[in-house]
Amino acid sequence: MTLRSRRLLLACFGLWSGAFFGSTATYAQQAPATDTTTQKPAATPALASSTTGQPQLPLPQASPHAVIEQTLGLTDVTVDYHSPAVRSRAVWGGLVPYNQVWRAGANENTLITFSRPVKLNGKDVAAGQYSLYVYPRADSEWDFILNRVTTHWGTENYDPKDDVVHIPVLPEKANFQETLLYWFSEVKPASGRLNLTWERRTLSMLIETDVQTQVLAGIAQTLTQHPGNWQLLAQAADYLVQNNLQPELALRYINESLRLNDAYLNNWIKARLLASQQDYTTALIYTRKALKLGSKDDDDFKNQQATMRVALTEWQAKAF
Repeated sequence: MTLRSRRLLLACFGLWSGAFFGSTATYAQQAPATDTTTQKPAATPALASSTTGQPQLPLPQASPHAVIEQTLGLTDVTVDYHSPAVRSRAVWGGLVPYNQVWRAGANENTLITFSRPVKLNGKDVAAGQYSLYVYPRADSEWDFILNRVTTHWGTENYDPKDDVVHIPVLPEKANFQETLLYWFSEVKPASGRLNLTWERRTLSMLIETDVQTQVLAGIAQTLTQHPGNWQLLAQAADYLVQNNLQPELALRYINESLRLNDAYLNNWIKARLLASQQDYTTALIYTRKALKLGSKDDDDFKNQQATMRVALTEWQAKAF
């Protein structure tokens, strides 16, 4: 049986103190001092047989496993952690000492994964998986710490030399939260906040993604792989129009789409592109053409008819 498996078994019986709230380690530029809360306890007679391959009881963990995932733009952000409980104990400055690195959870390392590069409170972080630590302080900013080693047990063998980035954060007051909770807020197409709440404190950091650059690269790659697809070209142009991005590129895409297939959809997209460039006279021409080409049996067309007619009225007023 591995050391980690043995510790998980001990945690179930409440014999491994670090499993309830996470071990700590001194945060310094040299190797951290040994933390006595993570020392391996001697096996008791009742548990000694577990190391010989005997079956184990299916008992719940004191700090249950949890995973939270959020997509920001095209980037998947995942936090994999164990959730300790307060259990009427003093947490900050007690269970979690100040001025020491804390595993930001319980049991194994808390892991955070980014499927694409991100910015954390403005700091660049490459795609990948990291251990997530917290460095709490009594009277100043705390730090989120991303560390490249993901196979430790909590802060055992933690080495600041492996830190990738430190993210300063200000702890905020929160409503009481019995079990540690990670959660996302302020989710937008290209950003969101990752929050850690436990007891009466919340830590929060902003995650930003360069979604438009990623989308444009993906569009170019897909169109290269599927040349001559008028619908993909129209979809690409439509995205650029909706997000006010690169009008010249949008015009190139929609003109090629129209060359391949003169349909109501790409005419309507070109009309909106022209209107966004304040060419209302030409936009009216393409809108009328779109209305003429649309089929009464096409549900998508029927759903957009009212919008097109409203646009005609608005653009006529602006064109003349």
